[in-house]
Amino acid sequence: MLERLHAEGTDCYRLFHGVAEGRPGLTIDRYGPVLLLQTWREPLTPVEIGRFGQIVRETCGHDVTPVWNHRGPDRGAQLPYEGAGPVIESPELDDAPIGAELGLRYHVTPRHRGQDPLLFLDLRAGRRRVRDYARGKSVLNLFAYTGGVGLCALKGGADEVWNVDFARSSLAWAEKNLVLNGFGGDRVRMVREDVVPVLRQLAGLPVKGRGAQKRSFQSFEPRRFDLVVLDPPRWAKGPFGAIDIVRDYPSLLKPALLATAPGGSLFLTHNAARVGREDWVAILRRTAEKFGRPFASLELFEPEEDFPSLDGEPPLKLAWVSL
Repeated sequence: MLERLHAEGTDCYRLFHGVAEGRPGLTIDRYGPVLLLQTWREPLTPVEIGRFGQIVRETCGHDVTPVWNHRGPDRGAQLPYEGAGPVIESPELDDAPIGAELGLRYHVTPRHRGQDPLLFLDLRAGRRRVRDYARGKSVLNLFAYTGGVGLCALKGGADEVWNVDFARSSLAWAEKNLVLNGFGGDRVRMVREDVVPVLRQLAGLPVKGRGAQKRSFQSFEPRRFDLVVLDPPRWAKGPFGAIDIVRDYPSLLKPALLATAPGGSLFLTHNAARVGREDWVAILRRTAEKFGRPFASLELFEPEEDFPSLDGEPPLKLAWVSL
């Protein structure tokens, strides 16, 4: 796997997937020159930190800088390392580390305003599909985050890409990634706005919710895209109400379907582990039929092999739908 990824210009991948490899709550990812350890349960002990540092020096030399981000309830255990960048003896961390995936370059700073890494590695399979499909297409990238899917669409030859996200900081990283790869101009539109009013207007639907009365939002005429990417967070609270994908997926899918051109496609994700793939597919089909946009085809696919699933039910579910 590593030989293949390196050959296609990728140096960002998961090296240790704790839930499937004997240590739930621990992951180790490479992001170019950074080796990112993340813990969600118990923080690393001093002994583990020292042992890990020894392993890194023996196997990686000075090619990567280890960084530990603890995201569990005892976040204070990480405080002695805040501001120092690396958590163990290693070279200084570059101020702007750059990683690569599928021949594209990304800013991969391991510590920033948010908790999540700037590139979600388990979505690589979807970015690959978008790149291979996008030539000559118009692409609506919803919940765009740092713009990885949009970048892959541009790399694949898309005529037009809209990146939609409410977070100013996320779109700022997306802008930096565009510049890093030499993209820009009138092929790309950055829309900093809550996804709900943007998507509903594009679908020709009224904007509802308390936010519609309390705040202004950008206006858009109804239109349809050749490819709509719907990659919602598991849960998020915004001015137009909370998004809970366990409960609210149909309310997002309906306008996404209406904003997709006849004969077009949707790339859909769902990252709540409590919802099984077959249950999710049933929701997708039922919603599409209810609103008069039945699927011509639906293909499920999985994250690539650096994200193994022991039970065949990966938490991140991926679907490619054709209308």
